[in-house]
Amino acid sequence: MCRDCDMSAAWVAGSVRASAMTRRRLGWVATRTLAGCSSAELAIAQLADSPYGHDVRAGQSLAEAQRAVVATVLWNLRVLSGWQPRDGVVMLRALLGAIEAANVSDHLQRLSGVRVPPPFQLGGLATAWPRLAATTSVADLRRALAASPWGDPGGDTPREIALTMRLALADRIMTEVPVAGAWAAGATALLLAREVVGEHRELSDRTRLVASRVVGPTAVSAAVTLPDLVDALPAAARWALADVDDPAVLWRAEAAWWARVGREGAALCRDARAGPKVLVGAVAVMAVDAWRVRAALELAARSGGPLEVFDAVA
Repeated sequence: MCRDCDMSAAWVAGSVRASAMTRRRLGWVATRTLAGCSSAELAIAQLADSPYGHDVRAGQSLAEAQRAVVATVLWNLRVLSGWQPRDGVVMLRALLGAIEAANVSDHLQRLSGVRVPPPFQLGGLATAWPRLAATTSVADLRRALAASPWGDPGGDTPREIALTMRLALADRIMTEVPVAGAWAAGATALLLAREVVGEHRELSDRTRLVASRVVGPTAVSAAVTLPDLVDALPAAARWALADVDDPAVLWRAEAAWWARVGREGAALCRDARAGPKVLVGAVAVMAVDAWRVRAALELAARSGGPLEVFDAVA
């Protein structure tokens, strides 16, 4: 059998598994019901008897349960990776870079003496986590990042490292997962709007450089007011800030970003052709479901109402 035929067969198997994996989620209706629970304890107990029961346990705290939601999705995607061709694994590794970045943020706190939960277990979907986890100082961590696909963060403060990793991830996704490129560009626009326009924080030279690779140097330089930033953004990123003219309501734009990822992810899952689109769509649908479930737990912790708040956010 030819190599292309082998690859096609692998994508068929991977796509079938990806579509099936999307059933391991709660869905909007059940998540809204969860948000209406009168306490976090009740919501967590119900969630433990759901597709998130792999890691969610009754009796967990709100923070523990929210983290367990992410851990469950990660576990499912690790299982899914075993059915994907090599190119699919590359895409999964890029898409899960956000979890590796979260591990690094926790590791920075650990290095400063703060007690943090154990890191998320990425297994074969890690980009550089085993090497990063072995570092024992911020200087060592920065050197390890510089020698990895993440690149030098350009500084050693937690903010510089976190920002540069998020921007480097967007750049990587646009290259390695082009079907998700507009999501990555939109996320970068939201990041600039919040960090630079909303919180008036300057970007380091390195962070500016990485951001420029995603949305262009003109947009990075224009990130002073929201209208200026929107006008300078490329079309692939501008959509994320549509109808937002005040940094105080950026949460609405962030919710709209998740909503678009969910809609487009579901459409990709319905693609009749086996291939990368189905895989990326499945990851998107599962990620959005986890985001909504975490929001529902937060609302339940506030006595479960009003549900209009959940509707507005999710």
